[in-house]
Amino acid sequence: MADEENLTVNEELIPKPRHKGKHDKPKPWDDESIDHWKIEKFDPSWNQSGLLEVSSFSTLFPQYREKYLQECWPNVKGALKEHGIACELNLVEGSMTVSTTMKTRDPYIIVKARDLIKLLSRSVPAPQAVKILNDEMQCDIIKIGNMVRNKERFVKRRQYLVGPNSSTLKALEILTGCYILVQGNTVAAMGSFKGLKQARRVIEDCILNKMHPLHHIKILMLKRELAKNPALASENWDRFLPQFKKKNVKQKKVQSKEKKPYTPFPPPQPPSKIDQQLESGEYFLSDKKKMAKQWEEKQVKQAEKVAENKKKREEAFVPPEEPKTHNQDVSNVDEDDVTAMASSLKRKAKEFRKQKSIDKIDAEEFIAGPSKPSKKKSKSSR
Repeated sequence: MADEENLTVNEELIPKPRHKGKHDKPKPWDDESIDHWKIEKFDPSWNQSGLLEVSSFSTLFPQYREKYLQECWPNVKGALKEHGIACELNLVEGSMTVSTTMKTRDPYIIVKARDLIKLLSRSVPAPQAVKILNDEMQCDIIKIGNMVRNKERFVKRRQYLVGPNSSTLKALEILTGCYILVQGNTVAAMGSFKGLKQARRVIEDCILNKMHPLHHIKILMLKRELAKNPALASENWDRFLPQFKKKNVKQKKVQSKEKKPYTPFPPPQPPSKIDQQLESGEYFLSDKKKMAKQWEEKQVKQAEKVAENKKKREEAFVPPEEPKTHNQDVSNVDEDDVTAMASSLKRKAKEFRKQKSIDKIDAEEFIAGPSKPSKKKSKSSR
């Protein structure tokens, strides 16, 4: 009984596979040993009969690319011929066309050929653009022209993406493993799906001013180092990555104009030139008098200008002020103080003469003392 109970408990603990429908069953390709992301090279034996219908794509190119496309078109034609694709360069309409033929075996190669002519029309060099025909290489054309309305701001942010001497762009190419070309209002990128996804995020964040490309480069470098460590492969890397915050730069405040009180009546019309001449009486003068008046005004202005220029020239000959010394300060005593001192000395001299006992009085004490003698000294003198 005990063994039966243990078996029932173990059966309950083991989860049974649940099948909701007839299609929800284990598939033969659900095997961990199979790499579903691996792109196998196309074998022509898979499609020996070829394609039943003709598919074609065409794209326009700018006029400045016409000369270069004429030079490199034989190489492009030879690369497409290997895959059984026909191509045509129409210089009259300014277009490139690719189409399948009876020799085409790979049904997806026409999409690759379409990407090839798109890249050629967006200034990608022909040797680089031909690499898109490989199965491992993909392309992405990012339109950045409509992301920013202000043209000056758009050019500035696009320059952030390129960097000085294209250093930022080269760093992005190394980290993402993609070829990136910034041309006009588009960015053409070539690489793997993972690299294209990273490149698109960096480019869009730069143009939309969400994050500077240099911050993205730092994060990608840290992720590359963390990927080398197998212990951190299954962990979350957010705690290792830096968090960049936007800095609010203080902008100059726009001086708002004071609103004038609203009036339903329009402002008075300014007087015309004829009205001004009528008010001054100049309108009724003859041509000869008008010329004479203009000549007088001209002479007055000329005289003022001459006087102003003369004054400027004479300023160079004005001597500078000399520094004042101590002796000069003593000599420049106010005249009022000197006259007051002289009058006081005269008065004391008169009083000194009136005294009878001249021998007993000291002249220095008398002069230094008060102007009026005290009552005690006057009694003693008596």
